[in-house]
Amino acid sequence: MFRVLLAACVLTGLVGCAQLPPLDPRPESTALTGTDDTRLGRAVAPAAAAHPGLTGIHPLNDPRDAFAARVLLADVAERSLDVQYYIWHRDLSGLLLFAALKDAADRGVRVRLLLDDNNTSGLDPAIAALDAHPDIEVRLFNPFPLRGARMLGYLTDFSRLNRRMHNKSFTADNQVTIVGGRNVGDEYFGATDGTVFSDLDVVAAGPAVQEVSKEFDRYWASESAYPASRLVPPADAAARAAFAEELARHRAAPETAGYVAAVRESDIVQALLAGRLSQEWAATQLVSDDPAKGLDRADAKGLLTHQVGVIFGSPTSRVDLVSPYFVPEQTGVDLFTGMQARGVKVRILTNALESNDVAPVHAGYAKWRKPLLAAGVQLFELKRQSDLPKKKKKDKGPEKGNGMTGSSASSLHAKTFAADGRRAFVGSFNFDPRSARLNTELGLIIDSPTLAGAIGTVFDEDVPLLAYEVKLDDAGDLVWIERSEGGAPVEYTKEPNTGIFKRALITVLSVLPIDWLL
Repeated sequence: MFRVLLAACVLTGLVGCAQLPPLDPRPESTALTGTDDTRLGRAVAPAAAAHPGLTGIHPLNDPRDAFAARVLLADVAERSLDVQYYIWHRDLSGLLLFAALKDAADRGVRVRLLLDDNNTSGLDPAIAALDAHPDIEVRLFNPFPLRGARMLGYLTDFSRLNRRMHNKSFTADNQVTIVGGRNVGDEYFGATDGTVFSDLDVVAAGPAVQEVSKEFDRYWASESAYPASRLVPPADAAARAAFAEELARHRAAPETAGYVAAVRESDIVQALLAGRLSQEWAATQLVSDDPAKGLDRADAKGLLTHQVGVIFGSPTSRVDLVSPYFVPEQTGVDLFTGMQARGVKVRILTNALESNDVAPVHAGYAKWRKPLLAAGVQLFELKRQSDLPKKKKKDKGPEKGNGMTGSSASSLHAKTFAADGRRAFVGSFNFDPRSARLNTELGLIIDSPTLAGAIGTVFDEDVPLLAYEVKLDDAGDLVWIERSEGGAPVEYTKEPNTGIFKRALITVLSVLPIDWLL
């Protein structure tokens, strides 16, 4: 009993001491202007001048190209890098990107790195070493004051720590940016033998880049962005030297050779610099949550969901939605069934249970399948083992492969949708309560029949072969239809390729009142 009381007293003392440091004064900084004379500025100027008011968009479907684009943008940056992510792993790709940021800073490039603190466990030494560089500043969004016992923070500050910054952007010289669904980690860039997330980013050049930079400034100066130097132990000269040596060893290690070669062979940034990168020039609007959402202080009109609704309006013919974590709740069901009632064709692709990496999210989705299907919505669930049909496996240049649908041992992570075959969204927003109410999100809405039509083509040609189509049989029960080229359809009456215990867990979770957390 005495030990229990002693432990309780120690924990109470730790929690009581877990106070955030003073937020201000903080160094003030904003996105650098006057960068038209940089290599990137000079490269994008001719095409931008030929398409006034429009933004050039290039999709990044292939995961290795997506990684290479980030490294190579860091390599050619001359003035600034503004980098914002929800997850940054200390793995092959994460360390290589840390090295790219440090290399840029060593050349005198100003680097601002804004990380959500929910997934930085084990990164404090790296963060401290980077932050100690005179040209790098790191800030942490909604940080944990107790660095080594983060779960204790939830005991006293759950409402804040449950709100996370899910935004993802990588902007070089305020001239070119990468926005989309990928975090930084091997599973997002095809650098693992395990599950690879099928995802989608875009490289953008033009007016939308300045909007992304302004939004980065808003988050950088928000009440949730704390200088890392006030939270993590400082890195002395020896620690900084050790980190630099670690990055050098990692870059030279045999296991990184394939990825370093992929970066070296990628032509994306060189094509951009030479003015020959294929781009879709289109009216593009940034949509983003007010960073005050991280403290539950955002006005409804400052939320991404409101902005998307205003810009998209009411679709008239079809909606194609890709969302890895799809939890529509009754509001979403009413939205999509209402569209169907108006004659709008709705098609939705999400993860099957076998490919979903978050079981509770699947439980939050599964209970809404029947009303959606009864209204005529088409539901597709991506299979875990998915390969493109052979006729689709051809070299498409810098966007070869199909990051939005599947690769071997894949789990869907792309967040995109298109309306009426003319307007598309690409960003970080999942169609779930967490994205709508708790996390901050960011994305681009692109007025492009080409890009929107490409999403529709994926649903027409690829999705039926890469995913199960979920339907209702004559008795009103769920069935999963698996199709293959040249073969007869196979019908399943239970979640395919899952065991009884996993299905039972989903059944139990689906009746619990946890949707608001998903």
